[in-house]
Amino acid sequence: MMKYKHLLFLFIFSCCMQGVAQAKYEREYRIKKSEFPEMAHSLLNNEIPKVKRLRYYRETDSTKTSFEAKFKKDKLHYSIEFNSEGILEDIEITIKEVDLPNDTFLAIVAYLKKSYPKFSIRKIQQQYPVLKERPVKNTVREAFQNLMLPYINYELLVSVKKADGRQDFEFLFSAEGTFISKRKLLPPNYDHVLY
Repeated sequence: MMKYKHLLFLFIFSCCMQGVAQAKYEREYRIKKSEFPEMAHSLLNNEIPKVKRLRYYRETDSTKTSFEAKFKKDKLHYSIEFNSEGILEDIEITIKEVDLPNDTFLAIVAYLKKSYPKFSIRKIQQQYPVLKERPVKNTVREAFQNLMLPYINYELLVSVKKADGRQDFEFLFSAEGTFISKRKLLPPNYDHVLY
């Protein structure tokens, strides 16, 4: 009987550790222009002229490092993500709830209500992912024309009230409002604050 208790304990412990190991935690750090990949600079300079407030960031999580350029263009806030080599991964535009198609928004809210009784949507981004079958120039052109296409996604930062307090998550939904993924977010990085 004691042997089975040990096996049960080891099984439960390994399941818990596996669940913890699969969590991705992301941190974002502002960097200098010189630390940004050269290949990404080339795309920004050639394809996206005349931007305001251009800032560069390095994002690290438990599995990879990526780079992000954030700026304002034509009164919209953009975020362009590159992998560690400077290859474009996606373009995101910050939008409001009213900018989402009604059916999509209702599907997203229904999913969130089913999963969490209390939540608040803090930020919505319309995401144009780079797909293998689509040329990068097309993705860039479509993103900067702010086109509503079937391949786009919506990324939401959602604050959820749980029994042990509030927790922030990043949700990804398809253009129809179908759930794709969820990632737990760490609290903001305050390393720059001096005490």
